[in-house]
Amino acid sequence: MKILGISAFYHDSAAALVIDGSIVAAAQEERFTRKKHDLGYPKNSIEYCLNFAELKASDIDYVVFYDKPLAKFDRLLKTYFAFAPKGFTSFREAIPVWLKDKIFHKRQIIKEFSLMDGDINWSQKLIFSEHHLSHAASAFYPSPFQRAAVLTMDGVGEWTTTSLAIGNGRDLKVLREIHFPHSIGLLYSAFTYYIGFKVNSGEYKVMGLAPYGEPRYVDLIKTHLIDIKEDGSFRLNMAYFDYCTGLRMTNDRFHDLFGAPPRFADVPLTQRDMDLAASVQVVTEEIVLKLARNIAKETGERNLCLAGGVALNCVANGKLLRENIFDNIWMQPAAGDAGGALGAALAGYHLFSGKSRSVEAEGDAMKGSYLGPDYSQKEIEKRLTDAGAKFETLDDRAFIEFCACALDEGKAIGWHQGRMEFGPRALGARSIIGDARSPTMQKILNLKVKYRESFRPFAPSVLREDVSSWFDLDSDSPYMLLVADVKAEKRIVMSDSEKMLFGIDKLNIKRSSIPAVTHVDYSARVQTVHKNTNPRYYSLIARFKELTGCPVIVNTSFNVRGEPIVNTPEDAFRCFMGTGIEILAIGNCILKKETQDQSLVKSYENNFELD
Repeated sequence: MKILGISAFYHDSAAALVIDGSIVAAAQEERFTRKKHDLGYPKNSIEYCLNFAELKASDIDYVVFYDKPLAKFDRLLKTYFAFAPKGFTSFREAIPVWLKDKIFHKRQIIKEFSLMDGDINWSQKLIFSEHHLSHAASAFYPSPFQRAAVLTMDGVGEWTTTSLAIGNGRDLKVLREIHFPHSIGLLYSAFTYYIGFKVNSGEYKVMGLAPYGEPRYVDLIKTHLIDIKEDGSFRLNMAYFDYCTGLRMTNDRFHDLFGAPPRFADVPLTQRDMDLAASVQVVTEEIVLKLARNIAKETGERNLCLAGGVALNCVANGKLLRENIFDNIWMQPAAGDAGGALGAALAGYHLFSGKSRSVEAEGDAMKGSYLGPDYSQKEIEKRLTDAGAKFETLDDRAFIEFCACALDEGKAIGWHQGRMEFGPRALGARSIIGDARSPTMQKILNLKVKYRESFRPFAPSVLREDVSSWFDLDSDSPYMLLVADVKAEKRIVMSDSEKMLFGIDKLNIKRSSIPAVTHVDYSARVQTVHKNTNPRYYSLIARFKELTGCPVIVNTSFNVRGEPIVNTPEDAFRCFMGTGIEILAIGNCILKKETQDQSLVKSYENNFELD
């Protein structure tokens, strides 16, 4: 049975293909259109999935959409009526969009598939899942567990913002929900907006900024904004928020509470902004931990699966792991709305079609999340030649040796290998990599390559067998969704004067023997690299370890700020030529910046709208 899942029309549109229960292909639309968080119909993603599996549209048994648009419209109308007459301006802007486009998603999807094959009655093949059920399915079905509790947390789906489900074999049942407007995701997004970052894009910046601050506002948040119960359930005080009826997340009462209006994006960050970030992060962690403790107590389950945008908060995930509330935790790497496409397809197979489920004997069913397009060596060489690139082609051994030596020399490498990752993290297929031992690598990559804020940290990729020697972690973390501290023996003790520093002044202190991946609180967002899922990336780090004694390298996504992660060889070459990346390693081709046609060097910094 062949089932295609799609998510679209809100943010992070995607498509995923499941054949006989196996995840075959998945990709986000932004990687093809080059539009960050593209919300449009995922035409390119669908075509990729079908082409990869060598299928025609007529071969698809079911198409499953990841939520129910009419239920979302019901929430919109009831919310506006509940707050009327407040919010009329927002209502006036939103309703025409819904009446023109969003309420007719079914008709649009059928039309698009009819263009692919007009002889099929697509209305009989189209199924609508529910938003949080799709999230739960994306978390449970690919997990390594026969049974587990499933916690989903995000901004909002149709009505649900947080849900608890139990998965057992092919069965998945939602037991309890928290409904809009009470949302841990929207609380975090409100602070994202207030600190001056984009909602649905900048939340990870808040998480990265938090260690620079002190959680001075926790009591204020808990006194005025949110009531958190011992079981983790919560209610927001809507008197401080404007997202139900307005065109912004927070209102004047919120701004008065914290003593200032929202920060404009071009205004420098202050210590207060950092303290706000630290505070909402602490509150979020408290909710997640209380929810988890109650779930474990109530259900007796020993395994936990996570999905929804809040599951991308790897700091909270790391604390959850260290609390040992559950024996095992597994997070869906595409935890946001893009992953809803995968969950919809899996729900279509196991729940709607009643097909059995088998658990992988080793690891999970995500195949390392390497589910996107790849390119043959012949195709890479042709595309690079057509783009005007100059390159040399090496055999496998010489290729790994060259790249490992270049890392040791402190060079930044664009690494484009194999199938593209599905989800927001670069995992060694579309990555920019560097030497984690370099005290200047973090600043160089942020300012000269990524063109982004200096405070943002980089992640370490470490061989799985070496992770516990370098970090306070001894478990798999293949999807970069766990934060752990650098081992004490790898740290550099700060002087008394260094300890007195505040905010961004902390940035330039060398904190460990791997300073490029050590955040200001000695933490790191760890990716464990496994030979069975990414043998080439593993071989590179293993050779780097032989040369240097260090099994850790810097890994950040292959893009600039505001750009989707690169997909094609052409995307990679453009980014290489427009940034400070010194080496491009794509397939078995090596490109050196100094040998390229200098007329192809173009400013890349302002090509994309800042995130």
